Amino acid sequence: MTRNLFYLLAFLATIPSLAQENPAMRKYASHVNAEQLKDNLTILASDALEGRYTGSRGQKMAAAFIANYFEENGLEPPVNGSYFQPVPLYSIKQGDVYLVAGTNRFENFKDLFYVGDGETGAEIKAELVYAGKGGDADLAQLDIKGKAVLLLIDNLNFSTTRALQTNARKIRETGVKYIFAVAGSTSEEFDQASARAKSRQARGDLSLDKPAADEADQGIFYLKPTAVEKIFNTTMEKMKSLAGTEPTKKPLRKIKPAVVSFQTTLSTNPVRSENVLGYLPGTDKKDELVIITAHYDHIGKRSSAGDDVINNGADDDGSGTVAVMQLAKAFAEARKAGSGPRRSMLFMTVTGEEEGLLGSEYYTKNPVFPLASTVVNLNMDMIGRTDEKYKDNKNYVYVIGADKLSSELHEMNERLNSTYTHLIFDYVYNDQNHPERLYYRSDHWNFAKNNIPIIFYFDGIHEDYHKVSDEVSKIDFDLLALRAQCVFYTAWEIANRDDRLKVDKK
Repeated sequence: MTRNLFYLLAFLATIPSLAQENPAMRKYASHVNAEQLKDNLTILASDALEGRYTGSRGQKMAAAFIANYFEENGLEPPVNGSYFQPVPLYSIKQGDVYLVAGTNRFENFKDLFYVGDGETGAEIKAELVYAGKGGDADLAQLDIKGKAVLLLIDNLNFSTTRALQTNARKIRETGVKYIFAVAGSTSEEFDQASARAKSRQARGDLSLDKPAADEADQGIFYLKPTAVEKIFNTTMEKMKSLAGTEPTKKPLRKIKPAVVSFQTTLSTNPVRSENVLGYLPGTDKKDELVIITAHYDHIGKRSSAGDDVINNGADDDGSGTVAVMQLAKAFAEARKAGSGPRRSMLFMTVTGEEEGLLGSEYYTKNPVFPLASTVVNLNMDMIGRTDEKYKDNKNYVYVIGADKLSSELHEMNERLNSTYTHLIFDYVYNDQNHPERLYYRSDHWNFAKNNIPIIFYFDGIHEDYHKVSDEVSKIDFDLLALRAQCVFYTAWEIANRDDRLKVDKK
């Protein structure tokens, strides 16, 4: 061996990406390509499917398209010979919702709106206590057991109202019966939020559970600032100034409780939807399961400023759905060639994510395969676009949850990306307390809360999120393919390694 050759080989041995590459992984990852992703997404996010709203004709057309693709590529139908797991839902519309305080009557979607799936059964009379921002120091000042409380929140955006839902659960544990909220912002902001709530109610909220009477205490009533001023005979400025200040002096007691009467009624109708499942049995470790998911529903038709009313959801989550389809094909091709995965694989596109992660919740409560045998869930929700942060450097993906339950999963995902796909892994949303709370906002959460390791792959919140402008023409298919290949490599190694992933965190 010449000295130059010796030094060349020594140099190559120091480069992990070359030393660790698996030719079979490279070969089958190439089945995930931009051309086929575009072909499938062009169908899935077309106007003909009318935005794929849960339970709609368009959603069922999408389900049939995905199931046919699984069948064409040799995946097995795991639900009693079917690719469809029925997901029974209820469409819930509000009827008479109002609140009375003194001589003032406050109407739904004008002075208040109710978010919840419960009804009072009759008019309820309660003492409404102002509880500031609902922190421990605020609550300690007050007699609130069995009463209703009014909480002050900063605004009515998604993150704030989600955080309120979490806080409301804790407050109810103190014995509070009903929760009201008011945003310390403008009446205009309330009007906009109320209009959005009214638009949703026109179609009906979807739920896995049929609502029962006397469950209005599980929802939240949002009040307009001007209504709150009339109820408490004071100003919002004074109420804001008392919140979170000098708790030992009990400043919140300066706002005298109000006696209010209110009612919520609901109408309920059944809705039929379905998850779509394609199964690939493993070899020597077939009793263990790798699940790859995306949601194939979207928000359907909604009014917009222009003529287009169809929200096609090309990125959200058509991009993740077609990626699941291509990954299924890649693993099926490997199996046909005798290189199939050792562990079984379930490729699942779920319904009802936009309505509250309903399809994945139904699956984890009614699993086709035991959750105890499920090794990991890899979830893709919006992976075909770039956000403002990366407009000049698009080869990135936000990674969420990889380190929450399994140290091995995080290490493996990092190592395989470093070897094969070389994406920037951005963990800014990985903080469980990030204001956007993305760890809890897609279908992986229903697996994570069952102690199953997960990774959520995401491209960020771009300007077309939940708008009619989320179109196929704006998808970067080369980038979509690269991100899907990143998921493929991690799925391949998990499916074929000797040992099952260790769950070493709570």
